[in-house]
Amino acid sequence: MVKSVVIVESPTKVKTISKILGSKFKVLSSMGHLVDLPKARLGVDIDNNFAPDFIVVRSKMKLMSKLKAETKTAKDIFVATDPDREGEAIGWNLVQHIGKNKKIYRVSFQEITKDAILEAFKTPRDFDENKINAQVARRILDRIVGYQISPLLWKKVGSRLSAGRVQSVALRILVEREREIKAFNPQEYWQIAVDLKKSGYDDILTASLEKSDGAKIEMVDAAQAQSIAGDLREAEFVVSKVTSRSVKRNPSAPFITSTLQQEAFNQLRFNAARTMRVAQELYEGIELGGGEVFGLITYMRTDSVNISQQALIKLREFIDKTYGADYCPAEPNQYKSRKSAQEAHEAIRPTDILLKPKDIAKYLDEDQYKLYSLIFARFVCSQMTPAVYEQKKIEIEAGKYGLGASGSTLVFDGFLTVDREAREEETRIDFSHYEKDDRLTLLEVKPTQHFTKPPPRFSDASLVKILEEYGIGRPSTYASIIQTLVLRNYVLRDRGYFTPTELGITVCDLLVQHFGREMDVGFTAKMEENLDEVESGAVLYPKLLGEFYAPFQEELKRADAGIVKTENFLDKKCPLCERPLVEKWGRRGKFLSCSGFPACRHAEALTSGVKCLNPGCAGELIRRRSKWGQYFYGCSRYPECTFISNDLPAKKAEDEASSPRA
Repeated sequence: MVKSVVIVESPTKVKTISKILGSKFKVLSSMGHLVDLPKARLGVDIDNNFAPDFIVVRSKMKLMSKLKAETKTAKDIFVATDPDREGEAIGWNLVQHIGKNKKIYRVSFQEITKDAILEAFKTPRDFDENKINAQVARRILDRIVGYQISPLLWKKVGSRLSAGRVQSVALRILVEREREIKAFNPQEYWQIAVDLKKSGYDDILTASLEKSDGAKIEMVDAAQAQSIAGDLREAEFVVSKVTSRSVKRNPSAPFITSTLQQEAFNQLRFNAARTMRVAQELYEGIELGGGEVFGLITYMRTDSVNISQQALIKLREFIDKTYGADYCPAEPNQYKSRKSAQEAHEAIRPTDILLKPKDIAKYLDEDQYKLYSLIFARFVCSQMTPAVYEQKKIEIEAGKYGLGASGSTLVFDGFLTVDREAREEETRIDFSHYEKDDRLTLLEVKPTQHFTKPPPRFSDASLVKILEEYGIGRPSTYASIIQTLVLRNYVLRDRGYFTPTELGITVCDLLVQHFGREMDVGFTAKMEENLDEVESGAVLYPKLLGEFYAPFQEELKRADAGIVKTENFLDKKCPLCERPLVEKWGRRGKFLSCSGFPACRHAEALTSGVKCLNPGCAGELIRRRSKWGQYFYGCSRYPECTFISNDLPAKKAEDEASSPRA
């Protein structure tokens, strides 16, 4: 019997979907992109409305031949690639090669569960041409920028370097933050706290100085602080007001891609790439015993906070049954997506609210369990009642000075009964015995010196947040932007925080100097909006590309004429030909090369100048990078000497104040 063929991207999905659809369907994997622009050339016909020359990727030719053979006798092909722009384009490009004389159906689903998949196959649709055009436009834009700017980097900086349309702007954000940190000048300021006591009671009330003569007070040096401290030691302290109010704390919306990446870093210390890898595993399916493979979460590349009506009903029933009616609001909580969000998508949520993390823990590895627990808790909390705090404050007068002591007490935990990580530390103060006009005894005046701190370096979480706020990139690109910057050696990731390398700063400055428009945050964000308009059908992509390309060509011409390569010759001879050695940049950083290249191809690593600590070894330490992207120092005589160190032994640890974190 001739079977209908289903094409998915990931081989992991094949097993899951095959079991759901049964023997009438043959499920095959494309293993991601099979068709793309050629690597060796631009692959875009600029003069012919930017027509792309998509070809079968050389490394995927055998797979394409296999798919052609597998689908040869099939009359129907169902394309079930991912439900975003990229998935739409992957499927469309593929069927141009295997879909001749066959009926082609596009199916998409937000979750890999039996109900969702069977429903999708009941209601197949046509390919979304606008979605495909938006993805093609993005691919062409990235190719034009990358392939036409990168050769200028080779000319000025070093070979095998590359520029990217979006990641170069992200690099600029990191470089500018680093310069803010370096240029920061700490400013001194002082604060004063006092310990007070009411007669007849044992508790101590600590209040902070807030005002002088009714205005906010700022203390900038020790002399001013000590003068005020002297005044307070002579003052009489009287309670002027005691207030109490109820404050609600609302739960957050269910996760979208960016907020998942942020929270996974903040709570689990997962970088963006790790978060998306684990989320992909949860989405594609986990075997839950008895051979059953089940997709645990909905599609993880999304910018919409919407959830389906069916999922909402089940969630509210779960909250009411598990936690009680007080924890389930009378009406569902409503959340608004960003203006650019694709509303057809759902937020990231568990596919079955009854699959509690602890109940399926034995089927998950450690990372999967942690991330699933995070997604589960956030989804449940999103439809629970607010937490309620009683916020209290005592205002105290001391002559012309005003002081305050405040605290809060959790009255009703609401969603915090689930999300205990979100609980703020409570400052419990018993205000019951403090009344207006109470006179308090001064126990101690405590002036303390502080200094303003520089802005923090970006982490995975804060970089994703700023990219989203600026409108740079989209859910599917955040992790790859960061990963590309790290792999290209443009930034170092140190315990999750990014520091631009010398190479990254050099590349950034060159791009800003010659391609100010493309490196502008506002321009890049506007281009993302334009791509959204292509998807909506409001703009034709050749028009968009044409408007971009004309001024870009002028910039390229000016840059090509203005860029002059400078070389740093060293007082060191090539061991092969006696020519001077010269510093060069490569993808892994600086290295030494013979100035006679390409006639002489001698190259060697640039050492740190620190001798290897292995007894009897004459080598020097070289900074190297592991296959996981982590840096370490190894001996220049490797493999004869295998000494390694995470840091230069001669280098002292950097002071925390000069290496801020966020």
